Amino acid sequence: MSHAPTGILASRHQQIRQAIVGRSLDALVVTSLPNITYLTNFSGSSAAVVMTEDRILFFTDSRYHTTVTERQAGPCACPGFELVVVEGSYDATVTAHLARLGARQIGFEAAHLTVSRHEWIASTLTAQSPGSKLVATEGVVEVGRVVKDAYEVGVLREAAQRLSDVATAAFADVRTGLTEREVAGSIDRRIREAGFERPAFETIVASGPNSALPHARPTERKLTEGDLVVLDFGGVYDSYCVDLTRTVAVGRASARSREVHAAVLSAHDAAVAAVVPGQSRFAIDAAARARLEAAGMADAFGHGTGHGLGIEIHEDPRIVKRRPDVDTRGEQVALGMVFTIEPGAYFPGWGGVRIEDDVLVTKGGVETLTRVTTELLEL
Repeated sequence: MSHAPTGILASRHQQIRQAIVGRSLDALVVTSLPNITYLTNFSGSSAAVVMTEDRILFFTDSRYHTTVTERQAGPCACPGFELVVVEGSYDATVTAHLARLGARQIGFEAAHLTVSRHEWIASTLTAQSPGSKLVATEGVVEVGRVVKDAYEVGVLREAAQRLSDVATAAFADVRTGLTEREVAGSIDRRIREAGFERPAFETIVASGPNSALPHARPTERKLTEGDLVVLDFGGVYDSYCVDLTRTVAVGRASARSREVHAAVLSAHDAAVAAVVPGQSRFAIDAAARARLEAAGMADAFGHGTGHGLGIEIHEDPRIVKRRPDVDTRGEQVALGMVFTIEPGAYFPGWGGVRIEDDVLVTKGGVETLTRVTTELLEL
């Protein structure tokens, strides 16, 4: 597994520290594991970080001591890193160190801390360091993660190519008589053989009427002649997620299947063509919806056109229909953003089609990272 080099981490830290200063904070407690990975290269299951103007206190237990120490001796060392080995409670250890720092305004990730943990930390901190205060923050690290740096773009390009190879090979797994679960199992095996750490989510294989369910789970249903089959899968490569969907036919596709597939492919292509730096993410979504509306399938497309990719499978930006009461910021897509384009059309009792690719916003407009035929294959 590769990791972000020290210089890349330093740039990330500088950006986050500017955000901390902008919020008049003396320190930021980071408990979200994806955010910790972004800041330190750590990919284990238990850790916390306290970031200040010039230090990164990294808290983990003895299971990761050797791994973390060895990484600090190499080219991917985390700058300003100070290891604190937790022997008991993470919250108690972090709180004790916060008290010793003497920080007054201490930010915490409100979306990643339960009410009960917050209350315990706040009361304990007040007892140990009168005058210290916990301040709720939202998206301090996530904002930096939206635009991918050079290291992340390189990893996502490689991951997308590997996933494309998996998809091309996986078409051979689709044949009459196999169950959805059997096909999903074959795809998962191919994902691991391609060098991915694991599938990014539960692989979707949805055939016949099941393909009308956007988040269907594989069943014991056997693939039969004339079925449309939605294949939606992803992988985690060097801690980064990629995602791809193709819809294929078992045997000869019906005229209706071809019609729906052509409409969804037109929506997919229109959305990809709309991607350019400075474009509204809502306009990209609208480009896909306009094509499906023209085909009389507007009501068959209920989900968003895309979602950001990175350390998590669903990140910002969200390529969705504008909701005036919710979507009040972050409208424009920017150079370096990576997200999916995945319109679909679903007809209960009959079936559905979804086509998904991963795209990178570039100076020239857009680069499609996943490269697999979008034709309606008859397998």
